[in-house]
Amino acid sequence: MEKQRIALLGSTGSIGVQTLDIVRENSDRFEVTTLTAHHNWQQLAQQAIEFNVDSVVIADPKHYNDLSAALASYPIKVYAGDDAVAQVASDDNVDVVVNALVGYAGLLPTVAAVKRSKKIALANKETLVVGGEVVMKLAEQYRAPILPIDSEHSAIFQCLTGECSPVRRLIITCSGGSLRDLPIEALKDVTPEQALKHPQWTMGAKITIDSSTLVNKGFEVIEAAWLFGLNADKISVIQHPQSIVHSMVEFEDGAIKAQLGTPDMRMPISYALLYPFRAQRDEHFSFAQNPTLTFEEVNRVKYPALDIAYDCLRKGGTAACTMNGANEVAVAAFLNHKCGYLDIVRSIEYALNKAQFISKPTLDDFAAADAQSRALARDFLKLE
Repeated sequence: MEKQRIALLGSTGSIGVQTLDIVRENSDRFEVTTLTAHHNWQQLAQQAIEFNVDSVVIADPKHYNDLSAALASYPIKVYAGDDAVAQVASDDNVDVVVNALVGYAGLLPTVAAVKRSKKIALANKETLVVGGEVVMKLAEQYRAPILPIDSEHSAIFQCLTGECSPVRRLIITCSGGSLRDLPIEALKDVTPEQALKHPQWTMGAKITIDSSTLVNKGFEVIEAAWLFGLNADKISVIQHPQSIVHSMVEFEDGAIKAQLGTPDMRMPISYALLYPFRAQRDEHFSFAQNPTLTFEEVNRVKYPALDIAYDCLRKGGTAACTMNGANEVAVAAFLNHKCGYLDIVRSIEYALNKAQFISKPTLDDFAAADAQSRALARDFLKLE
């Protein structure tokens, strides 16, 4: 069996680091040809040396000289800038692109890889949140398989494998995030430090904040709609604090299939990379140690972002792109103590009310909508 050659976009983030764990565990099946990071050039250099890659990209050009100096004695090509990330994703020496980038930045590299018929292991949900209709049409045209890494979408994918009958409903589970036990009246005083303490998952800062607002869950609903070809009315969300049931599928006969396991992203990462096979991992789940699995409806008053995302999905066009851009600005501002916690969703609402809407957008339209939504969020938050 020939090794799969991997371009890992976002190698220094949580998903990127865990992807490299899977590569270490399966060194006979994978080799890493390309690594990219946004600004963490020190860790990127260490990873590049360990995995003996062909090339690296640092998206923030101001770190190019430092990265080049760190790798000067190795035969590793060094590039910088967002355009270079898209270029290496479509390179001839790549079989699989693992897109673990954060935010809108993941869209164009996915498109570039799809147009070269690469297999995409997708952790960057914004690719489909922003441009799902365009991306999925291109994936069909170029026969580029897109396999989900998100635990919820991986669970649904696993439940659908081998099924031929129609789906009645997708049931996406939701932990409730770091603030699930906090009363609604206390949200106005939430600090970044509080919101970053997720009870089950170890994730990057932005996705942890998105989990606390349920923006992340709303985005997962949109992503699921595009991945599995279902409309908003066939996708539901249920709160499941233990994060053991990763998601479920209900079929026409009333049967429900669920995928269960410990809250560990290495399983869905390995499944996406090795599909249709499974990795051999030293992972054992104990039902005795997890005797209680509970489920409850999501409090839609406490978490308005979920319904906003449903509205964006139903509206289509540039709506979800606008939601995403405003959210990225607001989350960054919150993490830097430049706005309050509730201002995140308020920024989204403001941008959606003010932004131009295009019903049949091109990639250029998405870029314009993203820029406008960010400007509107900065205006609302009074950021310089």
